[in-house]
Amino acid sequence: MSTVFGLIIQGRLPSRKVFENERILAIEDLHPLAPVHILIMPKKEIPNIQALEPHDYPLIGEIIKVAQEIAEEKGIADGYRLLTNSGPDAGQTIFHLHFHLIGGHVLGKMA
Repeated sequence: MSTVFGLIIQGRLPSRKVFENERILAIEDLHPLAPVHILIMPKKEIPNIQALEPHDYPLIGEIIKVAQEIAEEKGIADGYRLLTNSGPDAGQTIFHLHFHLIGGHVLGKMA
């Protein structure tokens, strides 16, 4: 795996894990945008959402389920964002598919 997330998944870089199973890892963001900012990613190296193949689609459902569970645990189930950036034009800087679970205060409208 060639990204910082790949190194975290391999255990070669430290992280603050929130959830882990054989397919998915969720960690606290090092530069949180809100009181709760968790990164949820498949362990499989997929560059971004556009690169998903049909056999990968079940991973997305599992990621959403994990996001719901973490939102409940963190007390933000009544309001949060779950988003991903796909490609450099969207601001993606780490080319390993990941979702930001953001909440913990009023987020306001998106631009």
